[in-house]
This record gives sequence, structure tokens and C-alpha cells, in this order.
Amino acid sequence: MFQHILLPTDGSELSRKAINGGIELAKAIGARITAYVCLEEYPYTPFSEIVVEPPQAFRERIESQARIYLKEVQAAAEAASVPCDADMSTFSVPYLGIIDAAERHGCDVIFMASHGRRGLSGLLLGSETQKVLTHTDIPVIVWR
Repeated sequence: MFQHILLPTDGSELSRKAINGGIELAKAIGARITAYVCLEEYPYTPFSEIVVEPPQAFRERIESQARIYLKEVQAAAEAASVPCDADMSTFSVPYLGIIDAAERHGCDVIFMASHGRRGLSGLLLGSETQKVLTHTDIPVIVWR
């Protein structure tokens, strides 16, 4: 079965529930996990008329928040005696970061939340989970 599970998180409540499910699965099958956060890119260009936050301050803020999310996963994994690594990287869209992290770490499954956009936004934007499912050959377990 699976030996290495990627657990992406964005800090949302649904993501936290998926983390708990992923850790339970890892414990049951003797797998290890890698927690992952995709950092957003700096939202302003050199041509922006207004820059609300300097690039370095933006980077420090989002990395600090990502470390909090990753520590939550690591603490839950440690409490369950599941080996856990952590990673973060920056991508223009989260699904590419998730797939890249799974490939870089040799994960054989991605365990993630379904963020279930509905209505027009779901039709136009889709979800990161759907994009991961569409663009990777790595198995994906979707937690609801």
C-alpha cells in the first residue's frame, strides 16, 4: 500500500480535518507523511501604482503563517507517532506546488481536502483538488 503521504494544508478548517484523516491513515498503514504549504507569489508587480506591503515583509509574513500550519501538522503527527517532514514552496497556483512537492519528496499518494466550490465559482474556477486530480498521475485521496 502507500508508504509516503503528502498532506497539503492551507490552514482552513476543512484542511485541518483532512490532516487528521491523513494522519489516521498513515498510522493505520505504517506510512510517513510530508506536510506541505504552497506559498502565494508576491501579488504586486514593479508596475503597480500602489504597493501595500514590501516584498520582504510579505515573504516573512506568509512564511511565518505557513510555519504555524506546518507545526500544527507536525504536532498532530507526533502525537500519533507518525513520522512527519514539512515543506513549503512558492508557486503561482497551489495545485502545481502540491504536485511538485509530491514528486520531489517521492510521495506515493496525496491526501487532501475537497474545498467544494459550488455554483458559478465552481464552474469557472474549479478547485485546487480538482486541478491536482487532473494534472498528476500520483493517486489522490480526497477527504470530505
